[in-house]
Amino acid sequence: MARKTKQDPDRGDARTRLLEAARDIVRAQGFAATSVDQLCRAAGVTKGAFFHHFASKEALGVAAAEYWSETTGALFAAAPYHDHADPVDRVLGYVDFRRQLIAGELEAFTCLVGTMTQEAYHAHPAIREACAASIFGHAATLEPDIAAAIEARGIRADWTPASLAAHTQAVLQGAFILAKAADDPSVATDSVDHLKRYLTLLFAAPSQGGHHD
Repeated sequence: MARKTKQDPDRGDARTRLLEAARDIVRAQGFAATSVDQLCRAAGVTKGAFFHHFASKEALGVAAAEYWSETTGALFAAAPYHDHADPVDRVLGYVDFRRQLIAGELEAFTCLVGTMTQEAYHAHPAIREACAASIFGHAATLEPDIAAAIEARGIRADWTPASLAAHTQAVLQGAFILAKAADDPSVATDSVDHLKRYLTLLFAAPSQGGHHD
């Protein structure tokens, strides 16, 4: 039976609780400032349990990035934007869905892997690689809809679906950084709104302009 904690008595096993603690604490204060002791307290486990599941704090960081990919991947796979028949509407619907997720405290909606990448890209290559796999792996899920949108609108693109998918993530990650800098979530929503305007213009019908056949 899973050990119960004060925060959530039915939250799962020790490893999962540690990963969830890392998800929440690292987004709030960063990877370097997060200690093993703090993670153990938040997860309601012993230090021995931590090192039973993770050889080091770095190993926890890698696993946290992978857990983030798994849990957010499930969230996006079930999101309603997939239901649109028009691929352009699916692309724009994705942006709308991302905007809806910007709610509450900054640490509640900002990206774990984006946060860790900024700190760990040089000091912890294994974490950087895990974060890159998460960010670019998520971007890749957008590529089929972008490719279909290019075809549906008859666009002769000098860019690729992969490059546009990566650009969406660059805007979103940048929006999170600016929101943290300003301590204001509205800065992030403004950036996402500009991203939607850009994509709307990019996939405009031929009569509305753009680079089309």
